[in-house]
Amino acid sequence: MSKQTQTRRKTVKDIAAAKGNTPLVCLTAYDAPMAALLDPHADLLLVGDSVGMVVHGLPSTVGVTMEMMILHGQAVMRGASQALVVVDMPFGSYETNNDDAFLNAARIMKETGCQAIKIESGTYAAGQIAHLVERGVPVMGHIGLRPQAVNVDGGFRAKGRTTAERDRVIAEARATADAGAFAIVIEGVAEDLAAEITAEVSCPTVGIGASAACDGQVLVTHDMLGLFDWTPKFVRRYADLSKTISEAAAAYADDVRTRRFPGEAETYALRKPDTQQR
Repeated sequence: MSKQTQTRRKTVKDIAAAKGNTPLVCLTAYDAPMAALLDPHADLLLVGDSVGMVVHGLPSTVGVTMEMMILHGQAVMRGASQALVVVDMPFGSYETNNDDAFLNAARIMKETGCQAIKIESGTYAAGQIAHLVERGVPVMGHIGLRPQAVNVDGGFRAKGRTTAERDRVIAEARATADAGAFAIVIEGVAEDLAAEITAEVSCPTVGIGASAACDGQVLVTHDMLGLFDWTPKFVRRYADLSKTISEAAAAYADDVRTRRFPGEAETYALRKPDTQQR
């Protein structure tokens, strides 16, 4: 019996039921070992298109492909057994029309086994979200700062700081919820705007740089673990793995260069002949 059949995995209904209750714990995951470590602690694991920047060194998420998302989604599904796994739909995979959105979402779900997909949901995407939900694809929305729109915005900028921008973010939230999204990520907005949206929409909100007013929180795991020198303002570092890994690599390099590694404990010896079997 596989690991996944032994443990009850959270469903979109479980996530939706968290509205107004104990905050949802969400983290990003891109590979099987990390997914296995995070799985016991998370309600939702997001295979984010942030993988392009975090793992592949891209300058933004725009260059992420369907193949990349499927590969990392498959890996996370092998490592996770209880958290709901959501895979991002990459830039260009859903914006053109409803049929393209469905074919690409269905491909991601079929090839990874994930339970839902996520769309950066400007008001234009409400039609695609409704189309997907009607056809059995659970959708998580993403409003506010939308990383796939980085080239339009001229960078990663907080949203909702002007009246017009605030109205646009609220409109995104309403359109996304009304279209049937089971949850909405709110990124990079002020606390009062996040609180207003959370109070208005019926589905849970998951904040990233949107304050504790949301129904849950998500962080990029590599940021939370301190693997990069710089992190956004909204990140709290819970470890300093960059220093730990660097020190471990330096110690290994020194042991190799001074021939202290491998030692006797890490070296195979020739087996002695078994004199009783002659």
